[in-house]
Amino acid sequence: MEPMPTLSDALRGRDLSFLKMVANAWNLELNAPDFATALPQVVEGILKHPWREDVLEALPREAQSALQALVDAEGRLSWGIFTRRYGDVRPFGPGSRDKVRPDLNPVSPAEVLWYRALIGRAILPGDTPPKEYAYIPEDLLELLQPFGQGEDSPPGRPASPVECAHPLPAHDRVLDHAATLLAALRSALPLERLNCAHWEMTPDLLLELLKAARLVDDANLPLAEPVRGFLESSRSAALAFLAQEWMEALYLNELRLLPGLQCDGDCLNDALRTRQAVITWVSRVPKDTWWSLASFVKAVRERDPDFQRPAGDYDSWFIRSTASGEFLRGFESWDEVDGALLRFILTGPLHWLGFVDLACPAPGQEPGAFRFSPWAEDLLHGAKPKGLPEETGKPRLNSAGLLSVPRLAPRSLRYLLARFCVWEEETPEEYHYRIAPPGLERAAAQGLRPRQLLSLLRRAMDAATIPPSLVQALERWEGAGTQATLQRGVLLRVASPLVLEALKKTRAARYILEELSPTAALIHAGKEEKILEALAEIGYLGDIFPDSRA
Repeated sequence: MEPMPTLSDALRGRDLSFLKMVANAWNLELNAPDFATALPQVVEGILKHPWREDVLEALPREAQSALQALVDAEGRLSWGIFTRRYGDVRPFGPGSRDKVRPDLNPVSPAEVLWYRALIGRAILPGDTPPKEYAYIPEDLLELLQPFGQGEDSPPGRPASPVECAHPLPAHDRVLDHAATLLAALRSALPLERLNCAHWEMTPDLLLELLKAARLVDDANLPLAEPVRGFLESSRSAALAFLAQEWMEALYLNELRLLPGLQCDGDCLNDALRTRQAVITWVSRVPKDTWWSLASFVKAVRERDPDFQRPAGDYDSWFIRSTASGEFLRGFESWDEVDGALLRFILTGPLHWLGFVDLACPAPGQEPGAFRFSPWAEDLLHGAKPKGLPEETGKPRLNSAGLLSVPRLAPRSLRYLLARFCVWEEETPEEYHYRIAPPGLERAAAQGLRPRQLLSLLRRAMDAATIPPSLVQALERWEGAGTQATLQRGVLLRVASPLVLEALKKTRAARYILEELSPTAALIHAGKEEKILEALAEIGYLGDIFPDSRA
């Protein structure tokens, strides 16, 4: 961070009358005839003044809080944030200022500090676009550091018993969902067909995380080698990997993934900087304490509302509420945009990736509290967390081809098995698949053969538990393909081959699925009346047996 201007820099450009007001606030004697002579006297007098006894302890409480906030923020806050919290500094010309005497009659904590030269206002280097700051002059900040030590309070308050009544511990389910999604992408299965009702995140959100982790390319195709390494790694290593990739992701933009909002055009938010700001705020919360989520969001709104806004811009971003269709502009929309993003990061990625436990007042209600999980310290430092389960589960298979894979079976195994199968029910602890021609055909299109499926099963299961009939069926399918099909239809019988030949020349021919004999054919169910109409038009009357009129 670039150094702030010095006290001399901050006062340069003022006038002699202003310096006299500052000197009066500090009880300094000033008899200089002009500004140039007065400036070094005021600067030296302030820098050598007995600080805490004579000045700081005499500040009004609100002004002390304002100064403390600047010390906590390393000496600078955007002018917009500072004045929203601590009031503005009224603009005066020398004549009107001498008449009103704002140094003696301040209207805000900001004016108290301004007329004691404890703060300055300037565009500081290092930001694009340029941003105006309230700042403590650099040489004053060095003397003020003891003032801020030990007073860096966490944002918000501990949770009430009601807010944390129903804990939701952090978990590693994101690893299982990731394996499922990677298998679906590799098998070209539509994401809307995933059985993910019990997932805490949508497949679209998880897909963006996998892209950020460089496991999936921009065409939504898994990258073979990174995916193999991810799925074959231990659960603790895999979770640490995803957590680190999320913390450092440049192009994962949570604002654009926020449910209920639509970003039109370019929102010039720095997603990485935003994420790091949130993690910094969360890190100030006591580690073993349930913390109120509502109070945390409120405190950030008061202390650092521009955490994702360059130059405090609340008007040029085009963000629309999907519920109302209205654009959310101005600081009055902070709760609906910035506050919602803060809550989303806390209850979303920070929870999904194992950093924080959540709690809610009752099952099914929105989270009301959070705390660091036992894994948080390791994850924040890129280390593998302790206590994650081993993947020792084994699949089960019956003679009808129904395959059940426990959640804690090796993820790499389930990823491969799923590519051969028809996907069926998914429960929180088990995945169900069916070995059937549609799955085998999809696998064959990607160069996979039934013998490879058998090899996987034999490695994962006891050979005695694999039904011999299923082994035989897979071997036959590889040699001859599907050997039996079921098809719904209606049987048409005619009195003479001539009738069927005549029907085939009408427009109703498209309803014939298959000729079974010269006098019988299978037709589309539901097209019986169309067939009878076509027969009547060519001179043949027919009827439908009663049990066919369903």
